[in-house]
Amino acid sequence: MLALTGKLTEAKMIWPMGRIKQSIKVDGRECWTLFDTGARNSCVIPSVAQNLKTSKLAHAYRTALGAEVKQTDTAAILDAEIEGHPISTHALVLENIGKDEDGRPIEILFGALAMQL
Repeated sequence: MLALTGKLTEAKMIWPMGRIKQSIKVDGRECWTLFDTGARNSCVIPSVAQNLKTSKLAHAYRTALGAEVKQTDTAAILDAEIEGHPISTHALVLENIGKDEDGRPIEILFGALAMQL
């Protein structure tokens, strides 16, 4: 599970969903990330995926995100660093994840399955 400390200056807790937003590093690049316990899967946008190992899925995968159902046929291995700690998980590559409550584009959505690692 992701341990949160007082060191998070950009993190913002949103109730009641329990979502946290902060930058994490992917291949040395800061990426705006939404940690969403209400989402099962993790997702990345193509500009993040270009720095990751990707693969085509045998079948298109559909996932509900917000009020839409999105589809992809590409997955990625998300190797990242959160507050200096390495993490690795699978992520779906989606053209657009959406924006957070402040209107900032989300580059990575970190779902519940990844938080259980």
